[in-house]
Amino acid sequence: MRSQRRTQPCGIFISQNHRIFIKEDRMILACHNIKKAFGEEVIVSGGSFHIEDHEKAALVGPNGAGKTTLLKMIVGEIQADGGNVVLTRGKTMGYLAQHQDMNNDHTIYQEVRTAKADILDMERQIREIEQEMKHLSGERLEERMNTYQEVRPLATIGNGKELIQWSERDGWAHLYLYDDEGNLKNRITRGPWHVDQIVKVDEAKRVVYFLANGKDKDENPYYEHLYRVGLDGSGVLQVTPGDYFHTVSMDDNAAFVVNNYSRVNTIPRTDLMDSNGRKLMTLEESDFSGLLAAGYQFPEPFKVKAADGVTDLYGVMYKPFNFDSTALYPIIDYVYPGPQVEATVYPFSRMSVRTDRLAQAGFIVITVGNRGGHPSRSKWYHNFGYGNLRDYGLADQKAAIEQLANRYPFIDINRVGIHGHSGGGFMSTAAILQYPDFFKAAVSCAGNHDNRIYNRWWSETHHGVKEVVSEKGDTTFVYNIKTNEEIAGRLKGHLMLVHGDIDNNVHPGNTLRVADALIRAGKRFDMLLLPQQRHGFGDMDEYFYWRMVDYFSRNLLGEQETSVDIPKR
Repeated sequence: MRSQRRTQPCGIFISQNHRIFIKEDRMILACHNIKKAFGEEVIVSGGSFHIEDHEKAALVGPNGAGKTTLLKMIVGEIQADGGNVVLTRGKTMGYLAQHQDMNNDHTIYQEVRTAKADILDMERQIREIEQEMKHLSGERLEERMNTYQEVRPLATIGNGKELIQWSERDGWAHLYLYDDEGNLKNRITRGPWHVDQIVKVDEAKRVVYFLANGKDKDENPYYEHLYRVGLDGSGVLQVTPGDYFHTVSMDDNAAFVVNNYSRVNTIPRTDLMDSNGRKLMTLEESDFSGLLAAGYQFPEPFKVKAADGVTDLYGVMYKPFNFDSTALYPIIDYVYPGPQVEATVYPFSRMSVRTDRLAQAGFIVITVGNRGGHPSRSKWYHNFGYGNLRDYGLADQKAAIEQLANRYPFIDINRVGIHGHSGGGFMSTAAILQYPDFFKAAVSCAGNHDNRIYNRWWSETHHGVKEVVSEKGDTTFVYNIKTNEEIAGRLKGHLMLVHGDIDNNVHPGNTLRVADALIRAGKRFDMLLLPQQRHGFGDMDEYFYWRMVDYFSRNLLGEQETSVDIPKR
């Protein structure tokens, strides 16, 4: 008897849209919602079903006539442990499949069809199942790429008679209109720019409203706007104009828009607009009078080139409020490599210990994107780091700092620090190890330094896996992401590792492995373990801030606060 496996990874969903097919010597369960099921087994009493092909999504196994019990079954979106599938002989239909929903206390009956035993081979059976599934669920909207795929929710029109799909199939994120059979009717949007998400569909006017960025080539490509367009692709209109980052909400009837807009260097405002982009009234404007009277200075957006000398990178520079253009300042780069987001913030936001407040200790602090860092550029930009998850953004960060130092005489290129949290902790440690003569100090927080012990789904998604088939035909999936402990012996500068001891995202073992490698390499370094803190540092964030300020002050400014007491806010 085979050992039983857990079935949850199969992602099996049973609904009234599925059929169970009875053959003479086997039972085939057609299930079109299997996710990541290739090679998995579902064990039932009286036999097992095996997923032979994850593309065709068929479960194949011995005849299950009689009572069969799935060890774990998912019903719709409701998990029903121990749910029963009972096959009983019917008078006119041959067989009935009866499923007792253990959570909702109702029974679903499904048709079961019989067939003769002279099926020529399994391929013919699979084709038969595919046709039935196509009849049940309509044509599938299927895409393939050689890297991971970003997805967005479908929008439905006319109770599912039409569908709007978001896709990056041509290298840019755009919208496509399909009928309910899965046939493409037309493209809705096109061009070298990015549709981020659908906001609302006005079915009566056949207009879709969506957020997008990068359409205006003279504007920062990260600034989001609300647009509208006809479902036939005609009449593209920018509803929220202005060189700002726009955050919007629409009413259910798609008649009005509340538009909140700002940049890092402007005062936020909120307007009420109609769906054609006409301003109806100003709702509010933030009062910065007290902030400005206290000496607040806005940060400054900038643009540089990537290490390839071609790709534009966008960033923000934070200066001390008492900035002196004749002085020479160390520069600290606050980083997050992506690929889901970069460290740079584009609308106005409150001060952060990582940027604005850190600059007040006497530093120029920057954040800047890097190739591979953000999904809201092109597909190429987003996937730049595929297969090189540790190092892909480092050269761009270094190139950005060098260009800024050449552009601004108040930046000291010989006193460069780097800092990051989570993926940024991973990146900042990699930077000081890969460019040990350039980066003089690093503060690396909660870094996933060794992705073998981080969330495998994230690592496999953004780095990629290799399919390896043995001589026996067995398939395994392998990936190898370079780790920071591998290059710990290259450290020349000053490194402080920081981690919460009950981090529930990145296990503290990631930092401990780097510490172990540094010790064995005979390197001096600093380490701060924050007790009872998870991935964010919670009520110890202020303590962390002052320890970070002390560390960069000592190693980049040549001075440090010597009092034992941490300042209180």
